[in-house]
Amino acid sequence: MGCCTGRCTLIFLCALQLLAALERQVFDFLGYQWAPILANFLHIIIVILGLFGTIQYRPRYIVVYAIWTAVWVTWNIFIICFYLEVGGLSKDSELLTFNISRHQSWWSENGPGCVRKEASMSGIKGLDSHSYVSVIGCALEYRYIEVMHSSFQILIALISLVDLIHFLSTMSMKNPPTFCSSRHTCRLPPPSPQQKKMLNINLNLQTVLINLKLHI
Repeated sequence: MGCCTGRCTLIFLCALQLLAALERQVFDFLGYQWAPILANFLHIIIVILGLFGTIQYRPRYIVVYAIWTAVWVTWNIFIICFYLEVGGLSKDSELLTFNISRHQSWWSENGPGCVRKEASMSGIKGLDSHSYVSVIGCALEYRYIEVMHSSFQILIALISLVDLIHFLSTMSMKNPPTFCSSRHTCRLPPPSPQQKKMLNINLNLQTVLINLKLHI
């Protein structure tokens, strides 16, 4: 199992995608961002499938991974548009939480340099047990952190897609299609009728040549 035709590069990129997705999943869980949590979960499963397909030379798994990579790029473009409020989207909406809660990104209160302050609302009727949370001093606004996360995911995905296409094309050129009856035994596809005729003709010619040599 040598490292050639971009296979090792693809394995490395899959592993990097897996680590980046797990890191993102942790922070999305902390922020109760249910739509990204679901997308990250699917991404992790399919990246593992693609990693397995690359290691075991399973083209079908790699094709599934390639299709999902295109979907993943589209999803991250949507996340960028969401946080930059492009096309009528609003980062303050509850779209990513499926309207279940009003939670925002975990980075909105825990970003670099952010100081979280709570002020009690004891003077307002019905809100005595509530408090007003304000965040000040953030060195970088949380939406830009989310944009950087998505941009990094897009970058890795595009590089993986290019390397994956090259790997699949190299596999198809070097390896003829085979039919695997089990995990360890594979056989070539059965010959067509024309191939059988050509094989019989070649055998007959070889027999004639051998007979001629014997007579001579």
